[in-house]
This record gives sequence, C-alpha cells and structure tokens, in this order.
Amino acid sequence: MVQFIRWIRSANFLCILNSSSGLGRSSVILFSSERASAESVSNRRFSDSRSLTLSVDNKMASAQQPSSKSSFHPQTYHNFLVLDFEATCNKELIKPQEIIEFPILKLHGRTLEIESVFHTFVQPVVHAELTCFCTELTGIVQSMVDGKPTLQQALQMVDDWMKNEDLLNPKINSIFVTCGDWDLKTMLPGQCQCLGLPVPDYFKKWINLKKAYSFAMGSYPKSGLPFMIDGLNLQHIGRLHSGLDDCKNIANIMKELARKGFTFKQTGSHL
Repeated sequence: MVQFIRWIRSANFLCILNSSSGLGRSSVILFSSERASAESVSNRRFSDSRSLTLSVDNKMASAQQPSSKSSFHPQTYHNFLVLDFEATCNKELIKPQEIIEFPILKLHGRTLEIESVFHTFVQPVVHAELTCFCTELTGIVQSMVDGKPTLQQALQMVDDWMKNEDLLNPKINSIFVTCGDWDLKTMLPGQCQCLGLPVPDYFKKWINLKKAYSFAMGSYPKSGLPFMIDGLNLQHIGRLHSGLDDCKNIANIMKELARKGFTFKQTGSHL
C-alpha cells in the first residue's frame, strides 16, 4: 500500500519532468490519463491511508508556519486604534500645546495585525515656529508642518478615514489605545477647547497601555515604552517620540501581551 502511494507521487513527478523535457503533447496526455486512473483506484481502495497522509502533511506544514493568528488570546473588540500624538513643546511648558503629528494604526481585534494607517502632520497656529527642543525630541522639522492641515482639518480627515474603514458602524466595536492618558484625556480635549472644536465621541474612551501592561505583568512602566519593550524582550522600532514609530511599538507590545493571555479592556474615558 505504501509503495502504491509512493508510485502515485513519483508518477506525478515524472509527469512534470516529461512536460518540461520537450516530449510530445500526446505522450504527456497519455501519461496523465494513466495517473488519473491510478489515483481513482487509490481513492477508492486506500482512502483511509490517503486521508491519514494528508492529515500528517497538513500538520507538518502548520508546524513550519510562524506563530498562528489564533495563538492570540481572544479579545472583546473588533478593532484597536493605536494613537500617539506629538505636540509643540519646549524645555518649559508651552501654553497651549498644539498637536503636530497625528498617527493612528488600525489593528484587527483578533490577529492584532495592522490593517490600515492614518497619518498626517499638523500645522500649529498659536506657536507656529517649532522650537529646537521640539525638533530634537520628535525629529519633526519646520518644513514637515508648514502648509499641513490644521487640527480642525485633520479631525475631518480622521472622520473620513473612520467612515472609509467602517469604524463608525455601530455594530463594529472599536477602541483607541494610547501610551498613557495624556493624548485623549488632556491633549486633544485641551486643544479642541482652545479652538472651540467639539471632540468626537469615539475619542472619549480608550485603553491606557501602561495600565494594561501593569495588570498583565505586575509592574507599572514608569518610563513608558522603553520599560515595556525591555520587559517583554522586544526590539525597539524606529525613533522614540516619533508618533508613527511609537504607534508601531505600542502595537508590538499589545501583540506580546495578547500572546501571554491578556484581554484588553477600557481603562479611561472622557464622557
């Protein structure tokens, strides 16, 4: 029986060789028909053995794949929206601070893979010129914000993106994730208040990754991202205080916590 199955496999191999070796068309067709007849017999008389062989082959193939998506602990959200603002700053506190980088990563709630990216730099209005301190900290230079959307325009762009991604569908359960409470508890509401802009409701609840990490690992990450990256033995991506790079690092931390069996839950709100 085993020899017969091996004969089937070797016939398939020989057929490929004949096809590529320049033999006539009729020879290939004749050989293929013989192979089909043999496979029919094999399917009829040795179906149990063939099923077992396929089952073993499939298991071996699965074992060779990278970490399965199903290896992540089940989550209660359809999507996670990772956000990390960068804002105007100086050695001394600037009032008002203004958002100058607005990145969002949409993560699939089951696989935690990045499905979509929103990103724009934002032009400050009150303190239009970036300080040297701000550029050194964030890597954002003046030319990157000049002529870019204002915060009001950026918020409209976010809303359009949310609609395109079906994130405003009431049947889709999504939540923002930030490294701390500052982004959505302080920064965005504060600047919107200064500009007389409403804060969209979807920005009024979030997961503070620092709290999630402390719940999962038993220690609070005082230094933020570097602490969590080191604690999970992860590789840091890009530049610290680049909004988009910080979002990518947050996403990697979330993946690792999910692998460890952690379920993410809302930690903050501004309702």
